[in-house]
Amino acid sequence: MNIISTSALFFAAFIASLFGIGGGVLYTPFQLWMGFPFQQAASTSLLLILVTSLSSTIIFKRSKRVDWYLALMLEIPTTLGSFIGGLISHRFSTKVLGSLLIALLIFSAISMIRSLNFNASFCAHINKENLPFWYWKRNWEGKVYALDLRCVLPIMFTVGAVISAVGISGGVIKIPIMVLLFKVPMSIAVGSSAFMVGLTAIAGLLGHIIKSHIEWKSALIFLIPVFIGAQIGSRLSVHTKSKKLKKLYGWFLLIVAFITFLRVWKIL
Repeated sequence: MNIISTSALFFAAFIASLFGIGGGVLYTPFQLWMGFPFQQAASTSLLLILVTSLSSTIIFKRSKRVDWYLALMLEIPTTLGSFIGGLISHRFSTKVLGSLLIALLIFSAISMIRSLNFNASFCAHINKENLPFWYWKRNWEGKVYALDLRCVLPIMFTVGAVISAVGISGGVIKIPIMVLLFKVPMSIAVGSSAFMVGLTAIAGLLGHIIKSHIEWKSALIFLIPVFIGAQIGSRLSVHTKSKKLKKLYGWFLLIVAFITFLRVWKIL
């Protein structure tokens, strides 16, 4: 692996851990640009996401930004969906999976660039008492909110299946969902997502391993720059206001989506 590839992976892990998103939206396109088949790129991406998650969670844990119970609850349906996604990904063509990845990149970019605000009363309530038993109350940083598990669990299962099939951890989708639909505080969403993406990656990676999609020799070479980049990015995240960085990252995702489109459709 040359210095350009090392720098690219380091930068991808740095950006990913800065926002607690895992990095699949960067790792998968990077490998596609290098000429890897989509299934191999997706499976290797999940391994890199696992390393990024481990590295960044160490830092976010020290800053008390990981709501472990919330993360584990959301990961139960996400992990199941992720395993299913890893098993069925081979049934779809590169163009289908690539187009889905591009759509996810654009959605993530718009979510970061614009301050979207939805009425999430169908998935969560804020500071409301006497709710039915299927609402799960959380209290973090003085903010009290309750998640409607009838809504939350199916959404997270679907997210898990989709993100595994395209080889991303889903932080770029999970964070907007947690903040906009589930009303989780942004700082906790980022820290918890950093932990969650690793759990999702494990399940998705297992599905890909069963189908022999991963090529271990090349994958293991990528791990060192990814671990170091994630350490630095998560440390900076703890001490940085992310509003402006989120918008810059959103524009960066649009660029990645455009280049990925050119690559998948063999224009570039």
